Amino acid sequence: MNVQEILKKQEQYVFPSMITYYEEPLPFERGEGRYLYGVDGERYLDFFAGILVVSVGHCHPQVTERICQQVRTLQHTSTLYPHANMVNLAEKFAQIAPGKLQKSFFTNSGTEANEMAIMLAKVYTDAQEVIALRHGYSGRSALSMALTGHANWRIGGTQILGIKHAHNGYCYRCPFNREYPDCDLECAYDVEELIRTTTSGRVAALIAEPIQGVGGFITPPPEYFPIVVDIVRQYGGIFICDEVQTGFGRTGEKWFGIEHWGVEPDIITCAKGIANGAPMGATVATAEVADSFGGLTIATFGGNPVSCAAALATIEVIEEENLASNAQVVGSYLRGKLEELKEKYPLVGDVRGMGLMQGVELVREEKEPARQEILQVFEATRRRGLLIGKGGLYGNVIRIAPPLNIAQADVDEAVRILDEAFAEVSR
Repeated sequence: MNVQEILKKQEQYVFPSMITYYEEPLPFERGEGRYLYGVDGERYLDFFAGILVVSVGHCHPQVTERICQQVRTLQHTSTLYPHANMVNLAEKFAQIAPGKLQKSFFTNSGTEANEMAIMLAKVYTDAQEVIALRHGYSGRSALSMALTGHANWRIGGTQILGIKHAHNGYCYRCPFNREYPDCDLECAYDVEELIRTTTSGRVAALIAEPIQGVGGFITPPPEYFPIVVDIVRQYGGIFICDEVQTGFGRTGEKWFGIEHWGVEPDIITCAKGIANGAPMGATVATAEVADSFGGLTIATFGGNPVSCAAALATIEVIEEENLASNAQVVGSYLRGKLEELKEKYPLVGDVRGMGLMQGVELVREEKEPARQEILQVFEATRRRGLLIGKGGLYGNVIRIAPPLNIAQADVDEAVRILDEAFAEVSR
């Protein structure tokens, strides 16, 4: 099928709410390593990795071979029958996860993983109210949309009671009009006021992303999570760390993003980069928390042999190729280049993130979100063969998150294209 045939069928048979990038959506035919190839034959350097999913590059031979081998052997059984891939993956999570996280429940997506985490927290604490963060994103179910701190992504209104949204650590747009570090971390300490005035005084959990993905790669200061988690625990709650976008080496050096803040979660949720594109989600908890979940449950497709094979192979590649360290080294190089663009172009208001998870917030004067300019940047980078992501409450943040095995030469190419795009838009 050519581009127009694909787009015509998309219009006729797919929900119109399924958003796409670019003035004319861009269908792809194949991927290889850090590149995607359009149906029209054009090659694109992928610096968004399928929304932070393709951790080790498109169609990595080692991952692909393990998937094919498993499909030829056994594709599905369900959780009614234990499988070696599932229990081996659970064991691997227990080895690499921070703190005392030990037991896993497998699902198909981050949305499902967060659903399970909230249910588990309520059962364990025998409390109902949950603290989430403004600008956060938790998925597309009724519960996860209620947890989400973005009106744009909360379709149909908030249908779940008992969810309270605390201030996040968005230093560039501080809601208290303070400047870090002279702000006394007012955003973090305000969580206690929130609990004491808007809840029953007893909460089930805090759910938070270490770096907010859809929120525009908002990265709180180092003191933020130690303060907030301590407050929540004082009021009976546990900490659910949403590592859907920050997990598996993405933030550099560490397996999971929250490790940079020195806080041990009671539960983590994972998806996206866990299996390099195979559908997979996981809720990983301490034994004490996991064992509190009584009753009967299954996951028809969760923990299926194929996705678990993909996840095991992806983790092996990350370990063997030392990709968490590469994310740190190349990510630091990328950050330096982006900071240079910030000095060069007033359009760039803020650069933030960790490792190979870097956000570039585009603004006009007085920090007015550059909503139209970012669309122009997207078209300019597409024409030059670079794929980037977009996020933020105002849709004005470029999200840069390439595969973890890119090199500095790839960064140079991406930054050259961004430089040209910024110059074009700034005329």
